[in-house]
Amino acid sequence: MGIRHPFIWVGAAALAAVIFVPMLMTHEEPPVPKIAAQPDLFPFVRSLQGTHPDGDLQVTAGDILVADAQLVSLFDYYLSTVGEKPLDAIRKEIEQELDRRLKPVAAAEAKRLLGNYIDYKTALVGLDKDPQLAGNGLAAIRGRLQKMQEVRARFFSPAESKRMFGFVDTEDADTLARMEIAQDKSLSAPQKQEKLAALDAAMPAALRESREAPLKIVKLEDTAAKMRQQGASEDDVYRMRAAALSPEAAARMAEVDQDEAAWKSRIGAYLAERSKLSDAGAIAELRNRMFDANEQKRLPSYEQ
Repeated sequence: MGIRHPFIWVGAAALAAVIFVPMLMTHEEPPVPKIAAQPDLFPFVRSLQGTHPDGDLQVTAGDILVADAQLVSLFDYYLSTVGEKPLDAIRKEIEQELDRRLKPVAAAEAKRLLGNYIDYKTALVGLDKDPQLAGNGLAAIRGRLQKMQEVRARFFSPAESKRMFGFVDTEDADTLARMEIAQDKSLSAPQKQEKLAALDAAMPAALRESREAPLKIVKLEDTAAKMRQQGASEDDVYRMRAAALSPEAAARMAEVDQDEAAWKSRIGAYLAERSKLSDAGAIAELRNRMFDANEQKRLPSYEQ
């Protein structure tokens, strides 16, 4: 799901990317891809139709909310729609979702944290106006991270901050350390490799799994493509994915495959019809008839 408003800061899973952007924009937890679900499951905005809200909320005995990264994922899922809906409407929708999932005591606590999170995100937007935090150097990046954590402390207790944002803080620290090694001109290539290897060895298991997950998916998709080329059925592909991941993950990936196939079919039909038209107005009418406004943003890459 694309981020469409500065209110939501872009992920910092790869801090090296800040070399190409003027302001470090950090996510709050490892991104969780939105997965295909039952049709019209979530009609809050068109861009989220067919997806399921992120965040597996947990409570302990006594209806005590577990305020962790999953709660942040739920908040960010909805807040990614700023620009499509007013913030007040989005907040109301999140609160209704919390009421659906949680009992009153836990829901009230989650709503309190939601208010703090929105205030925190709003405060973060102002950091890009600080000239002392501008630039792509390591000192500027380190300063932005420090300022972000200082701002966070105004809205969350140390315990809340650790539970909700601890993973991304660890991730950012690891990535920054790797950047420092890479840019340290006093180190030889072997010395850099030795230091990077030490970071690899010290990497927490959760972070290692998060870093390796995308590569694992890429390898699975390569295997699926080869299986199809060799005549394997979609059931065969499902069983391969289920063995590597889980039956639930395999089912979700199959739904994504179906959605992608349907999209390619629609694109093929559109391009075939478009090739018969020369009038700009007729082409625009065809686009409007076959695709909604968000889908039309993807069309130029196919029309070239």
